[in-house]
Order: sequence, then C-alpha cells, then structure tokens
Amino acid sequence: MKKWKRLLLIGLSACMLAVPAADVSAAVDLNAKYDISSNQIPGWPTGPEITSDTGVLMDADSGILLYNKGGDEQRYPASITKIMTLLVAVENSSLDDQVTFTETGIRDISWDSGNIGMQLGEVMSMRDCLYALFIQSANEVAAQIAEYVGGTEQNFIDMMNKRAAEIGCTNTHFTNASGLPDDNHYSTARDMALIMREAIKNKTFRKIMKKQTYTIKPTNMNSESRRLHTHHPMFAEESPYHYGGCIGGKTGSTNAAGSTLVTVVKRKAGTYIAVTMKAQEQGYAVADSAAMFDYAYDNFSRIKVEGGSVLVPNGTDINSLTVDTQTGSDSEQKTYYLGDYMVGTATVPLVSQVPDTPAVTEEPVTDNSADNDEAENESTESTESTDAVTEKKTSHSLLQILLIIMAGMVLLLIILVIALVKKERR
Repeated sequence: MKKWKRLLLIGLSACMLAVPAADVSAAVDLNAKYDISSNQIPGWPTGPEITSDTGVLMDADSGILLYNKGGDEQRYPASITKIMTLLVAVENSSLDDQVTFTETGIRDISWDSGNIGMQLGEVMSMRDCLYALFIQSANEVAAQIAEYVGGTEQNFIDMMNKRAAEIGCTNTHFTNASGLPDDNHYSTARDMALIMREAIKNKTFRKIMKKQTYTIKPTNMNSESRRLHTHHPMFAEESPYHYGGCIGGKTGSTNAAGSTLVTVVKRKAGTYIAVTMKAQEQGYAVADSAAMFDYAYDNFSRIKVEGGSVLVPNGTDINSLTVDTQTGSDSEQKTYYLGDYMVGTATVPLVSQVPDTPAVTEEPVTDNSADNDEAENESTESTESTDAVTEKKTSHSLLQILLIIMAGMVLLLIILVIALVKKERR
C-alpha cells in the first residue's frame, strides 16, 4: 500500500514538473498596425491620423475614450511608468521622510540613463526624491523610492501591479519602478490613461506634477543645489510646443519603447488625458497628442442630463441618447449611450415619498413646554417693558419736582438781592 502511495506521489510530482509556470511575458508585436476604432462609432466625429503606434484621448471626468487607436494593445511604457511609481509612493509615504541611498539606488546610475548623480549613503527627503523622480525622471531615485516604501524593491513592484489592477488596468505588468527595458514590463495606452486619471485625483500627486521647476538643496554628500526642469515639451512654458492649459504629464523613451508620452490638459470645456506609445521620436508624440486635444475641444461638448452631464459630439440632441437605469436602495444609476457607445453615467438620488394622510390616526400628544417657555418669555418681556415705562415716568416726575424747587430757590434769591439793594439806597 505504501509502495502504491509512493508511486502515486512520484507520478503527481512528474506531472507538476511537466506543466510550465505561468508566463507573464507580453506578446508585444512592435510591427503591428492598428486602425482608429473610435472612427467606427456611428455619429462620432472622425479623429486625426496619428503616427504613434497606439494612442488614446480620455475624458478625465468620466473615463470615456473620445479617441482610440490600438488603446488596448501592449507596448513598452518606458519612463511613463513613473506615473504609477509616484502615485504608489505618495499614497504610502510622508514627504518629510528621510531616504538614505543604498546600492539599490546607485545601481541604476549610468551616463545614458536619467539620473541626478546620487551617491551611496546620501540622504534626501522623500519630497525631493519625488520631484527628482517626476521632473528629472531619475532612475536611481525610482529604485530607491521603491526599496524605501516597499521594504524591498520587489514588494513595491507588487504594490504597483496591485494598484494597477484596482484602477482597472487589464493589460499592464510592471517589473521595475523606473521603466527601464524589460520584456515583461508592459502596458497599454488605455491603461496608462486610467492610471493618470486616478493619479490626478491625489492632491500631492497633482502638486508635484504641476511643478515645472524645482531645486533640491545641498545634502550631506553634495554641497551644490540641484535645479530640475521639466522635460515635457507641451508643459514647459518656454517650449515652442507648449500647449495651452497643459498642467503636466510624463515623457518616456527607450529603443524598444520608442517615445511615449502622457499629457494632461485642463480648460473650461473639460480635462483630457492624451497617451501616445511607440512614436518614432518625441516630436511625433507631441504632434499626435496636440492633434487629439484639438480634436476633443473642437468636436465635443457637455450636455445636461438627469443626474449630471455627459460628453457628446457637438450638435447631439439629448433625445438621441438612450439610457439604462439601475435602481438601488437609495439612488438610480443611469448610463447614457449614443447608439451602442457609452458616453457617461449619472447618479440620481431617490426622493422619499411623503404619504398624503398621516400614518398615525390617534390625536397626537402635544408638548406645550416650548409654548409655555415662549409665553413665559413674552410675559417676562412685557413685565420688563412695563417696569421700564414706570421707571421712566417716575424719573420724569422727580425731575419736574427738582426743577420747581430750583426755580423757587432762584426766585427767592432774586427777591433777597432786590431787598438788599433797596436797603442800601436808604
């Protein structure tokens, strides 16, 4: 019996060894070409032709894609990875934390990689680290933040992937905090837009993203200040590619990834997020992003619906929308469609119904305490008023008597003076 059990165990082990481990590697086809799927939506404005392999334009409020070219196709993100790094870091650390650089950090310093030249044992605040991460795209700082926040670099990477799943990313897998090349490090334009949409909800993230210039003061191992300035052409005010309303974003570039770009523009008409991946160079990524922003601001507007507003092509009548309503315990969730394409959602609170007749037919017990108090207060006020009038009258009478006495004394004095004058004449 024991022999059979042993043989069975050996057989099961062999079967397990024969089954390959789960492979997280992406089948990234860098040669594939994709159509603009948003152009296939009935009644939708025709979008621009972009040169980037993939790209999306997302409404930050609703998460609706206005433009979609291969938005769910995997590409290498390069340094736009640091959007997720920054989000996880600000959610799990304090800006005043002091970060000491270890071998983990300085390992990623090289002449051809973004860095600020940190040294082994150098100490810098988390605030300075985060600005260096995002503005300078410093890879050694990314690695050190990961180790500090996560305890280990790998634990932080696990946190990044977990957070991405929570946000709704379905085609993203991170293997490092910087975006340095790795076959198993990939994402999509839609997922990166979702990550940025979630990130700009965080106040600290927005503050760091909106900073064009930042100065790191001298540290324990560096006597010179480090001045940082944004690499994003659409964000830098002095750039000829500056786009009005741009409030920040992140650039990325590796040989495999090409140029990647995430940009946020906020105007009165709305806030949009543009993502381009695998552009030939940064200039193409910028041109593609600008074209998508122009497309959104020129062709879409918000119309009011029950529970809020939705973003639709210009000239769309509200009657052309269909709505799916899901009723909950205290509200209705309304989802609006233009044809089959969802254009927004709204929540409508349920109004409590007031019965026409009282539920209780008995004569209610009246609590007169408040009325009594009020009556007492009125009585008190009346008494006080009467007393005041009486006091005023009394004071007036005394004054009259006093004046009469004084007049009498004056008259008496005059008589005495006259009498004295007559006596002296005699």
